[in-house]
Amino acid sequence: MKETKNLQQISFEIILHAGNARSSAMEALAMARKGQIEEAREKIKEADRELNQAHHVQTDLLQQEASGEGEIPSILLIHAQDHLMNAMTVKELGTEILELHQKQKGEK
Repeated sequence: MKETKNLQQISFEIILHAGNARSSAMEALAMARKGQIEEAREKIKEADRELNQAHHVQTDLLQQEASGEGEIPSILLIHAQDHLMNAMTVKELGTEILELHQKQKGEK
């Protein structure tokens, strides 16, 4: 039997996983700056795992909406979506910056 969650719980789950992803991506950038490339790559992988969890929560919500069981979006859900998009952007840019750090380190 599938657990029923309300929109507030779903929103907080998205915020939780998005926040964790953003934090991991930012930690990766700090590690890359110190030349800890492999450790930074692991932090990017952590960010990916968190983003995947957030996407699963979001996908469940979209499926509910598509089946006619959706609720009126709240400001909290919109806030959660903002967190998710921000985390995705930080992770994507972090990946690119990590590559630049690695190239720079290799050229020295």
